Amino acid sequence: MYQLREYQTNLIAQIIKSMHSGHRHIIVQSPPRTGKTVVMAEIARRTTLKNNRVMFIIHRKEVLEQAELTFKKQDVNLNLATMGMVQTLTRKVDKLPIPNLILIDEGHHALAKSYQNILNKFSKTFVLFFTATPVRTGRLQLDQVADDIILGQSIKELTENGYLAPFRYFESPNDFDASKLKRSSTGDYTNKSMDEAMSSTIYGHIVKQYQRIAQGMQAVVYTYSIESAINVAKEFNEAGIAAAEVDGKTEASSRDRIVKQFRKQELRVLVNVNLFTEGIDLPNVDCVIMARPTTSLALYLQFSMRCLNPRPGKTAIIIDHANNFQKFGYPDDDRDWKQAIITQDKGKHKATTENTVQIVQCDYCFAVIRPSAVKDGKCPYCGNPVKVIIPKRVADIDLIEARRNKIDEIINDNVMQNVADKKPNELHSMKELKAYAKLHDYKPGWVYFQGKMKGLIKK
Repeated sequence: MYQLREYQTNLIAQIIKSMHSGHRHIIVQSPPRTGKTVVMAEIARRTTLKNNRVMFIIHRKEVLEQAELTFKKQDVNLNLATMGMVQTLTRKVDKLPIPNLILIDEGHHALAKSYQNILNKFSKTFVLFFTATPVRTGRLQLDQVADDIILGQSIKELTENGYLAPFRYFESPNDFDASKLKRSSTGDYTNKSMDEAMSSTIYGHIVKQYQRIAQGMQAVVYTYSIESAINVAKEFNEAGIAAAEVDGKTEASSRDRIVKQFRKQELRVLVNVNLFTEGIDLPNVDCVIMARPTTSLALYLQFSMRCLNPRPGKTAIIIDHANNFQKFGYPDDDRDWKQAIITQDKGKHKATTENTVQIVQCDYCFAVIRPSAVKDGKCPYCGNPVKVIIPKRVADIDLIEARRNKIDEIINDNVMQNVADKKPNELHSMKELKAYAKLHDYKPGWVYFQGKMKGLIKK
């Protein structure tokens, strides 16, 4: 069985409390990479332990297979569990046993007709909608199907406590013409428009920026089409960097072989077309390269957070060739999910409490930098003068103000200056760890975790 983490146990406790308060359809928000499937498996175990039936719904075969293994390992009574893809379950909904609890993975899809067919059939059943991003691209939001929302720990808190790796974010110069992008009926950009918008030089730029910023790291590249993925993999291989391309048409045996090679580090780069997003287990990724734009916050977070699995001393690298940062900000920005689930009246724009502040981008190394990390007007990563300012929208203006006020403190703190351009694996004392945490607004829990891993704290 899996040993649940503290934040996972707390999440289950909140769910139980909400149910006891009379809520029956509950959104459970928790960031990517936080083990939502394990939480669902534990809830399913407790449900079947009481001889109650549970139904698990997902929309992708690969994720279903992985979830079935997780449920089995967690000692769920599978005789009392119905697990399947929504496409399958909705076709035979009249023949399904009545569940006491329905668990929906990636619950932001739940307004689709296939899900609604199942939910309408079992209208009196408790339903938990698990999702990292409880927001849809259309007008109708999840308040149409849910009566409560539970918020898990934020990405910042999870990073501070060592459950996610810290990261550095680089936004590469424009490799595409955004004016050519057009949306499809799903709300995201069409493949044709992305192909027209992308410059052919992007393939070489991707390799060049990887070599400059993340050389030697295990990297996953997200592209928008099979042709573009093949081109990117070709450029890496021609540069002497072992890479392979996988997509939805790749045979299962070939894909499994390629993933195993990547896990064994026989391949350095895995280029894919929308495969390694929701739920797929790929633990040893240290770098993510986004070579496609998106209008979907859910997709952006799945892309950018793929590399945040923690390891002592690790700092992940995110390279953005598609200006997704300018649309969505940092992966760990605070977001008002309670407001996000509310459907607005027709003709009205969605209300927002966001405020425009400034984020710094280095014109030399293209790092996107929090203002608190700027020292003497220089980039903390390459030491060159900072030239470019990007307007950015964030949810918490007070937090940004607090960071701005730290600039004077950073300048006057020698230790903080010394660690500004270092990575966590280059910190060798508790004093340096504390200064680094102060610089990046990490909580004491991060210092303790790193100190323990480095042997600076006796167990």
